[in-house]
Amino acid sequence: MPLSEEEQRLLEQMEEALAAEDPKFASALRGSSARSRHKKLTILAALGFAAGIALLMTGAVLAITAIAVGGFVVMLGSAYIGLSHGRHLRGTDLPDNVHPISGGGQRSASARQSSFMNRMEDRWRRRRDDY
Repeated sequence: MPLSEEEQRLLEQMEEALAAEDPKFASALRGSSARSRHKKLTILAALGFAAGIALLMTGAVLAITAIAVGGFVVMLGSAYIGLSHGRHLRGTDLPDNVHPISGGGQRSASARQSSFMNRMEDRWRRRRDDY
């Protein structure tokens, strides 16, 4: 039996609240379908970026500004789509405690920022004391 419009609306609100409260759990519930969608869009964006480069170069060689500008716009749009979906792809593959650049650690973003600020303050004090 299908859900009524009100029930569908309530279900969507509950899904949004769950995704806002615990995005990792919501991602796990979505499963591989969301992950595969982000992967496909990232690959298509990379192909679009390559096509944009080809258009840009073709426009530059033929001295047709409209084609070159179109190629640049295609590159820009593809880069935006690829980066935004690539972030979602990386976000679903990495556990919460692994930082993609440093490779690990249990520090949160505020702890990393706090330790960065502490290091900068220490350097400033050392410079000031040396002079």
